[in-house]
Amino acid sequence: MATTNLTAADFEKTIADNDIVLVDFWADWCGPCVGFAPVYEAASEKHADLVFGKVDTEAERELASAARIMSIPTLMIFREGILVFAQPGALPASALDELIGAVRAADMDEIRAEIAEQEKAESSS
Repeated sequence: MATTNLTAADFEKTIADNDIVLVDFWADWCGPCVGFAPVYEAASEKHADLVFGKVDTEAERELASAARIMSIPTLMIFREGILVFAQPGALPASALDELIGAVRAADMDEIRAEIAEQEKAESSS
């Protein structure tokens, strides 16, 4: 599967309807974004069972703002609707592959339990 352009209209539905979604926030004037694009595209071909979305931060300013994008490129990865990774900066292909493997292997019950603990701690303080 190739990359998919995501907009404010389909972003949340894409996250909700798919197990693992990677999202690259980028702009065409950004040198590192342009450099990361072929790495991201190649990963989308290699991992065809995952959704690889791209958000053009110039065209989707409100979406980028809602996602608190401060620097591009920024890669976010959602699994089962939960944000499990967010980091600015372009990654080399090997690091992206390792990251995808780690997300696939993540224990989502453990992650949900950690989130519940954090929410409990925040609500009691």
